[in-house]
Amino acid sequence: MTQQVVISGTGLWTPKHSITNEELIDSYNDYADKFNTENADKIATGEIVAKPHSSAEFVEKASGIKSRYIYEKEGVLDINRMRPVIAERSDDQLSNQAEIAVEAARKAMKAANKTADDIDAVIVSCAYLQRSYPAIAIEVQSELGIKGFGFDMLVACSAATFGMHRAYEMIKAETAKTVLVINPELVSPQINYTDRDSHFIFGDVATAIILEAEETVTSHNAYNVVSTKAFTQFSSNIRSNHGYLNRANDTDPYGADKLFHQEGRKVFKDVCPLAAEHIREHLAKHDLTPKDLTRWWLHQANINMNTLISKRLLGREATLEEAPIVLDRYANTASAGSVIAFNLYNEDLVKGDYGILCSFGAGYSIGSLLVQKR
Repeated sequence: MTQQVVISGTGLWTPKHSITNEELIDSYNDYADKFNTENADKIATGEIVAKPHSSAEFVEKASGIKSRYIYEKEGVLDINRMRPVIAERSDDQLSNQAEIAVEAARKAMKAANKTADDIDAVIVSCAYLQRSYPAIAIEVQSELGIKGFGFDMLVACSAATFGMHRAYEMIKAETAKTVLVINPELVSPQINYTDRDSHFIFGDVATAIILEAEETVTSHNAYNVVSTKAFTQFSSNIRSNHGYLNRANDTDPYGADKLFHQEGRKVFKDVCPLAAEHIREHLAKHDLTPKDLTRWWLHQANINMNTLISKRLLGREATLEEAPIVLDRYANTASAGSVIAFNLYNEDLVKGDYGILCSFGAGYSIGSLLVQKR
């Protein structure tokens, strides 16, 4: 008999700091004025381009974002710095990413009624890792007192769903019975706060999710994982070139191309139809249509993308009840967005209801899990 895999608990850690659009834009515009004044001669000769102003209205219209949570607010709004101030920690201190991962993990474990002794594996899957090794997952495993094993994954905005895919496969293969998947999305250090087109996109957060074999489930709110589906197609339209080779390249290791950057219009044009077709194909494997879904927990990158995807699948815009939005207050949290939505909007479904978690982003990468309320 094939092992049924169940999502039995989720956890969400939200930073205590937040930045509104108004705060962020006021800072950016002051920086732009300073930059343009200091570089007036080069701007006049056409050597460089003046930085244009932005507005809170532009940000909300372009993205649906109104504010974002941030791990450390200090430094981000300082026009002479434009990046967070995060003190370096010694090797014997818990790393920043492990710290927020543990916070989310403990909440997921409580929701799933699990202790450290119940968990066989830890997967930390996110867009950026604080270091190359030792794995953040092993550090988290140690802090939580979990035996077994752990490893890290990087799949940009699909890291959470792809991490759950690995957990699903491990449980199916009976190499683990219970897996803790964590997404500590500490994205703010990789944001170029001096770039008008991208400085407002991301926020920080950590999510965690427990997947386990059906036979050990004890939580009151759980979902059977019906199946998973993954897709990747290479594109440089969303990119970060930060890496260990930067040191040997003799270029600025913190230059604009080493931070997050994208061709937003191209991404919108490419990814929306890919994501819609991905979901349609996933459902069709089970003789389901988009109208059979009670809930859509979609990637939270841009409200216009989510609106277009739902229109392609339903022939109309999805309601907020059908496809809840969290990016208005959390912004784009890389891979964690769909898990945040699932964490906050899943308890009202009734037994038998279908839902889908779906991520889409850099790579391009698309990952989905079709689930059914137990």
